[in-house]
Amino acid sequence: MPPAPDLTRPLEALRGAIAASRFELAGSGSLEAAAARDALVTQIDDYLLPRLRSLDAPLLAVVGGSTGAGKSTLVNSLVGAEVSTAGVLRPTTRSPVLVCNPADRRWFEDDRVLPGLARTSGAEGGHGSVQLVESDGLTAGLALVDAPDIDSVVAANRELAAQLLAAADLWIFVTTAARYADAVPWELLETASERSAEVAVVLDRTPPEAVEEVAADLQRMLADHGLGGALVRSIEESVLQDGRLPEDQVAPLRAWLTTLAGDAGARAEVVRATLDGALSSMERKVAELADAAREQDRVAEALRVFPRDAYDDARGDVVESMRDGTLLRGEVLDRWQEFVGTGELMRSVQAKVGLVRDRAWAAITGRPTVAAGVQEAVESGVEAIVHAAADRAAGRAVASWRDSAAGRDLLRGRERELGRASPALLAALPDEVRSWQGQVLDLVREQGAGKRTSARVASYTVNGAGLAVMLVVFAHTGGLTGTEVAVAGGTSAASQKLIEAVFGDQAVRALARQAREDLLERVERLLDADADRFHELVDAAAPPDGGQSLREAAADWRDVRSVAGRAR
Repeated sequence: MPPAPDLTRPLEALRGAIAASRFELAGSGSLEAAAARDALVTQIDDYLLPRLRSLDAPLLAVVGGSTGAGKSTLVNSLVGAEVSTAGVLRPTTRSPVLVCNPADRRWFEDDRVLPGLARTSGAEGGHGSVQLVESDGLTAGLALVDAPDIDSVVAANRELAAQLLAAADLWIFVTTAARYADAVPWELLETASERSAEVAVVLDRTPPEAVEEVAADLQRMLADHGLGGALVRSIEESVLQDGRLPEDQVAPLRAWLTTLAGDAGARAEVVRATLDGALSSMERKVAELADAAREQDRVAEALRVFPRDAYDDARGDVVESMRDGTLLRGEVLDRWQEFVGTGELMRSVQAKVGLVRDRAWAAITGRPTVAAGVQEAVESGVEAIVHAAADRAAGRAVASWRDSAAGRDLLRGRERELGRASPALLAALPDEVRSWQGQVLDLVREQGAGKRTSARVASYTVNGAGLAVMLVVFAHTGGLTGTEVAVAGGTSAASQKLIEAVFGDQAVRALARQAREDLLERVERLLDADADRFHELVDAAAPPDGGQSLREAAADWRDVRSVAGRAR
């Protein structure tokens, strides 16, 4: 039979995939999934990996229970010395106490187990640490941990108690005859059942006359919760002797623990049962995490759809504004009519001397030419259309996100910022429009250079023809023909007649199409960048790959463990 494969490396890979999973989108069990993820990572770090790496390490028995159940008193009684101070002030935030034989200290003084807890000795180190105590009263091969109360009103105590129990080979629950039916202990005992962990339950302070009756009822409840094989030990209500239980009451439990620790086969059986149960339980929980990650991915995609649709509508708004002549109203139309009416259009295509004269006059008077006014009006008009479309898209995206728990969570504190066009868009928009206008002039210049009339065109300024092409873009977005003569209602047809006379019908059509496509590409880039604000928020919270890496790591782990099971 081939040797069993080493499980540590595939488990480390699975641990990495679990730790990398994200459940930050509110709703759909995200809080529960995140808690389950953190608990799994902690259990792998605290118990599974350390135990797989050191199968022959001493048994780690965690003594847990409710407030005032007598955990510390039991530990001190088992060891025969005061190694753990019984809680007098409750609730207290206290560090757990780990007691081991001096020969076993090496197993626990480093971070092999419970790596997140610092080690202290000689005095309690407070929360976030574990106090390491040596005692010859405890047989080698066994370590006892006195855990905080599982029902403490201090959350840190409850969390640490659960963490310690998840790191145990053996669970020793301490309860009382009056409180063994309380709900809180049974929640953790059900976890022990899921893991097939070795469990012993100590019934403390049991009235002598009720020992058999209470023990039988507890056994019944344990069986109902899948723990029919759990050991039950009763300790009769009695007076403590030097703060410890009477020897006759604690001796049977000590004898059982000593036998376990001293019998290599029995110890290995406990370790194997608890380890296999924990690994099987982990596989089920990883599958649940993978399902939760898939749900998170679905929520994320739904959130992405809202801004995507809103900004698609914004692009449509810009196209419609270009198609219906919206931009040619108001300032642009006034400036263009002034441009045509003053005759500057015709002067702008005279010989270079006319251009030089106009520029000189503008420099002397400090007033721009009418052509420059048209260009500035076009620039402002385009900016206003894109700005308004982006504002509407942002507002629609925010309104849609408000309708979902995950969207509201992502919006928290950002609604005002996200509900309008971003500063980045507003900063880039003027440059893009001016760059587009320059590109239109370059197109006109290039088109003129290829004509038979190139000598004449080369001696003319391109400004007039370029402005005419820009306005044709906003008046006609498709089907431009030589019979179309109006740039906008009431506007002279001289502009189009002029550029058709210079370049020809087909060339004008091509110029307008190229100019329009270039502008729309620029607008699309700006709007996409604005929408990215929303997508980045989703991406930061969503599973990196929809949980695919988690599912793959889980599948690889199952394959390796299956091989290990056949090889055993």
